[in-house]
Amino acid sequence: MIQSMTGFGKASLQLPTKKITVEVKSLNSKGLDLNVRMPSLYREMELGLRTLISTRLERGKVDFAIYIESTSEQTSTKVNVPVVKNYIAQLKEVYPDADETELMKMAVRMPDVLKTEREEIDENDWEQIQVIIDEALQNILSFRKDEGESLEKEFNLRIGNIRQYMNDALALDPERVQAIKDRLQTAISELQVNVDENRFEQELIYYLEKLDITEEKVRLTNHLDYFLETIKGTEANGRKLGFITQEMGREINTMGSKSNHAQMQKLVVMMKDELEKIKEQVLNVL
Repeated sequence: MIQSMTGFGKASLQLPTKKITVEVKSLNSKGLDLNVRMPSLYREMELGLRTLISTRLERGKVDFAIYIESTSEQTSTKVNVPVVKNYIAQLKEVYPDADETELMKMAVRMPDVLKTEREEIDENDWEQIQVIIDEALQNILSFRKDEGESLEKEFNLRIGNIRQYMNDALALDPERVQAIKDRLQTAISELQVNVDENRFEQELIYYLEKLDITEEKVRLTNHLDYFLETIKGTEANGRKLGFITQEMGREINTMGSKSNHAQMQKLVVMMKDELEKIKEQVLNVL
């Protein structure tokens, strides 16, 4: 079952003094483009997280974030009282007649008035956070699988359309061959020259062989079958599907250049249109 690179996953955890939320989203990309945002408190865990995410998600433009919302009345930021008092004392020397309140307003705007006590990682908290990280990753993987199911239905539809248009084009082949013969016969008649019928037949067969699309039909059919086989695989296969569509495009283009028949060329254009729709969606496949 194919997976999409597009997805979103989220999980939350309520700790005694804070709420932790983990969000991860991804879009398509040629490789893994990982952006991690997390509070400085957990920054030392980033390397391990990157390894985990790259292993689980493999490809895509991935944004991973951990958010902390304080639910406690306590705060890690405190007023540095000695510093404030020192500023006030210095300001009194500069403005001896100033009001105490005004000096206080001036002092609290000075550097280092607030101090933040650095928190240490609580191992128990981190273990619980790892659980919701895994939950968020599971959620995005489920999202990717659901998107993959939609993509598979789309691919089956488009591949079926290409196959039908190809068969419709082949059904016109006898008409095309006869039209070519008639056109050549008419051209020779208008020249009013004697022609060796045997030599004419030989040249006609050679000409028609050059315009024959049987080999292209066989190869395109094989590519269509291989594409459907590949999307049912268990491994990430977006790149392989991209290569297969390139081969499909070559055969369709060759059919178009050989067709030499207006209705067949219309069908070839319709095949190309379906193939472009496939190519657009293949970019989203993991």
